[in-house]
Amino acid sequence: MISNVHGIRFALLITALLVLSACERPPVESDQLGFRGTGMQQVTNPRLRGLESMIPDPLPPAPAAGPKASEVYENLELLGDVPLPQFVRLMQALTSWVAPQEGCAYCHAPGESMASDSLYTKVVSRRMLAMTREINNNWTSHVGNTGVTCYTCHRGNNVPEYGWYQAADESARLPMLGHDAGQNRAAPQIGLTSLPYDPFSKYLVDPESIRVIGEKPLPGKTPGASIQATEGTYALMMHLSQSLGVNCTYCHNSRAFAVWEESSPQRTTAWHGLSLVPALNTGYLASIKEILPDDRLGPHGDVQKVNCMTCHQGASKPLNGVSMLADYPLLATAQP
Repeated sequence: MISNVHGIRFALLITALLVLSACERPPVESDQLGFRGTGMQQVTNPRLRGLESMIPDPLPPAPAAGPKASEVYENLELLGDVPLPQFVRLMQALTSWVAPQEGCAYCHAPGESMASDSLYTKVVSRRMLAMTREINNNWTSHVGNTGVTCYTCHRGNNVPEYGWYQAADESARLPMLGHDAGQNRAAPQIGLTSLPYDPFSKYLVDPESIRVIGEKPLPGKTPGASIQATEGTYALMMHLSQSLGVNCTYCHNSRAFAVWEESSPQRTTAWHGLSLVPALNTGYLASIKEILPDDRLGPHGDVQKVNCMTCHQGASKPLNGVSMLADYPLLATAQP
């Protein structure tokens, strides 16, 4: 009897500690978006509201006067027509966003001319700068007027914390278990489910049709509409949900998932994002493979590529929708 009493007291103590611990963390909030009964709700995690405090203060504005940057520095392929003070300000910002520890030496070899391309990091940075301007100029269908900067993905790291490589095939090391067919590894990027653990190679490089429901009643009539394609689609949707910190009804009406007319506007924005990411992976990131050292490549020799988590990092809008582009318009101004 005494042992049972102590056991009950111990259980009550643990329960109380768990309750107190939960009280210290704000609960997830849920707001109704659509009609009652349709299950259209927006889930918001208040623990992410502090993201704005992470954003570095903008540097003081620079005058639009003085010589052009190309009149002072050589080998400027992108920003040569920018006034020198504004060019220097942008370089200072890029350094703080991408290489705060290394400083200018991350891209410019000490003792060499600033025009030298001897460090691969400088060549990569130039390519990424062009990519950033491409997004801000030509992909407003996804990023809107908020836009992106280098900080959106890097956030003080040389290499963005979130990216992906083609998954290594580990089946050969487990011959008795047979080939896993790309599933059943409980990978974190798919919510620890048994779904395909690499939906990125299929949908975020050379995208196939993302389908769940076929257009014809008989199998084989709709390309991409199969059980395997459905599982791959669900895996990708799990990634989107985790990356944005939302549930399915952020984009879909749970009464009619496939019907665009009854979906939220966010579904259209997400569709443009699923077009943007493959364009970046194939048009920009694949092009730097030959200049990267081996330790920057994945197990299959591929470059790190982007997915939704690279920018969003758990928020429905990167950095909770705060626009840094307004303070650095040179990252959106097209070259004349």
